[in-house]
Amino acid sequence: MTQATPQAESKRKVLLYPGEDGYFVVEVPSLPGCISQGKTREEALANIEEAIALYIEVLQDRGEPVPEDRVEVVLV
Repeated sequence: MTQATPQAESKRKVLLYPGEDGYFVVEVPSLPGCISQGKTREEALANIEEAIALYIEVLQDRGEPVPEDRVEVVLV
């Protein structure tokens, strides 16, 4: 059985939007409470990649299941 690499497991759909303070905010709907920000779009995305990896690492260290990324984007 081939095990997925940690980086492949950490790819998630995220919400990226401008915050009130001029920073970009990034949230991960499939990982409750996993939120980051950055001065630029690129910085915010780099920060959330690290946050996702750490979030998943903590869950695995605790022996807790890692939620699947079942987010569906729908415009209404």
